[in-house]
Amino acid sequence: MKIIAIGRNYINHAKEMNSPIPTEPVVFMKPDTALLRSNDPFYYPEFSKEIHYEVELVVKINKVGKHIQEKFAHKYYNEIGIGIDFTARDVQRKHKQKGLPWEKAKSFDYSAPIGKFIDKSKFNDLNNIKFSLEINDKIVQAGNTKDMIFNIDNLIAYVSKYFTLKIGDLIYTGTPEGVGEIKIGDKLNAKIENETLLDFEIK
Repeated sequence: MKIIAIGRNYINHAKEMNSPIPTEPVVFMKPDTALLRSNDPFYYPEFSKEIHYEVELVVKINKVGKHIQEKFAHKYYNEIGIGIDFTARDVQRKHKQKGLPWEKAKSFDYSAPIGKFIDKSKFNDLNNIKFSLEINDKIVQAGNTKDMIFNIDNLIAYVSKYFTLKIGDLIYTGTPEGVGEIKIGDKLNAKIENETLLDFEIK
């Protein structure tokens, strides 16, 4: 399986990062070793002093697809979950300044915590799903799929032009505004609507 992640998919997040608003999806990838499952703790890596949280809705692909038309994209997933895209912001900054790729800042081991999934049939409108991240019982990010620049079906169609999607692949669909640093001892709680699906600690 592979993890396909989308950058700058919410206008206010692009603005807070002083980045241009994209005219097409910004795509990067993480290896399967980036996954952190079962609410296991995240251990702060020694190569960074500035790890940022980015909460994201995650789509799980359920059939093989290539060159998927957007009108058929809904057939390629039946579950939606929530995850975190951890970013070593200091490492990323150095690489961006040199015009270098920044996989080391985004794709390191356990940089993609993943929570439980919900059957998409439970949602009345996939383009109006609320989700949030709390740290130490305080809401730090709150998003809604209605604010996505590129919605889920559009992302699946776009990504499948370049990469064959396989069963079990995950698409991290982008983060809303409010990203910030994590610290050792923090307790992270991520929700879709009001249901906690991811709950873990920074060590």
